Amino acid sequence: MTLADKDRIFTNLYGYQRWNLPAARLRGDWDNTKALLERGRDAIIQEVKDSGLRGRGGAGFPTGLKWSFMPKEARDGRPSFLVINADESEPGSCKDREIIRHDPHKLIEGALVAGFAMGARAAYIYIRGEYIREAETLFAAVQEAYDAGLIGRNACRSGYDFDVFVHRGAGAYICGEETAMIESLEGKKGQPRLKPPFPAGAGLYGCPTTVNNVESIAVAPTILRRGAAWFSSFGRDNNKGTKLFQISGHVNTPCVVEEAMGIPFSELIDKHCGGIRGGRDNLLAVIPGGSSVPLVPADQIWDAPMDFDGLRALESGLGTAAVIVMDKSTDIVRAIARLSYFYKHESCGQCTPCREGTGWMWRVMERLRTGDAALEEIDMLQAVTKQVEGHTICALGDAAAWPIQGLIRHFRPEIERRIADNQREAAE
Repeated sequence: MTLADKDRIFTNLYGYQRWNLPAARLRGDWDNTKALLERGRDAIIQEVKDSGLRGRGGAGFPTGLKWSFMPKEARDGRPSFLVINADESEPGSCKDREIIRHDPHKLIEGALVAGFAMGARAAYIYIRGEYIREAETLFAAVQEAYDAGLIGRNACRSGYDFDVFVHRGAGAYICGEETAMIESLEGKKGQPRLKPPFPAGAGLYGCPTTVNNVESIAVAPTILRRGAAWFSSFGRDNNKGTKLFQISGHVNTPCVVEEAMGIPFSELIDKHCGGIRGGRDNLLAVIPGGSSVPLVPADQIWDAPMDFDGLRALESGLGTAAVIVMDKSTDIVRAIARLSYFYKHESCGQCTPCREGTGWMWRVMERLRTGDAALEEIDMLQAVTKQVEGHTICALGDAAAWPIQGLIRHFRPEIERRIADNQREAAE
């Protein structure tokens, strides 16, 4: 069952209307936000918990539960902060860009509601440096909200003081990781921190901090207005609500679309993307959640539910729901080798398995791409991915290992064919 237009949260996703405050108010944003805040911190957090909202940035951690980790009372006079991850550097992802470009007031209002629920003094929106026009829009929207008294001192006449700051990043993939983002916000090199302490205990400037994705924050006011039961009526158990899917690659009409969690892959592609380029039989494989999750071959993905559990059952993941479609014209080994180079380039170099392993894996992938390797190197590469996976401070090591694991799991015969062809040519 596909999502009806009346149930869409992001009603200006395609920019058919203006992004500014008057237009946002006509769409229902900032509608008696004071009343939402008057429900109280505990009631807001409970409503978000009851909705089943899970983080939309990739990990899928329950959002309300994450909010509840923030200390209720400030210790030592330290303020609390909300950090919003608008870095969106995962290849294939472009949903947060559309929210900021066309619906920025949903994000700003969500920041106020979420910040109030956690007792945060301010929100820092960390936006990707390459998002030039989006950052301009966001700066202007924040100023509109200040001018209208919606944020700042006595935000929405609620008696609560709440500031919103926009910080532009410098283009590092690693700064999408929450602790590396905090380091970057503090003016330091973007490198992940060891945990514990977790950000909820000591985050930005040593203060309690929660880091959330743009989409996770932007949906909060709508959930409070329409109710947790409405939001949780979409999707399956443990996979509730609506989700922005970003479909790119070999489909007839690539797009970003809001749909119910758990929509079958086939329905998502046929209804919103005009089908696979060259027809269903031309589909080779799909990376369903951004470049860091393992690919899924065509025969397994076609009827799969697009949610956290449905894709985990296929040994992949929903991630950011950046669906990268590859047809049979794709050189699949070359594609994964290209991703290996990306992760080698973006490793911060702090952890030895990642610093050394990502470069090593890429070099082996390049030789597998040309067939200039021995058969036993396939198993050796698989073993090295297991030594990198789970042995680093952050998940970049996992992100570098998983695409290669997926390739070997599903397309090993293609790798072996290349090696055999190369050996035959060398013998001749």
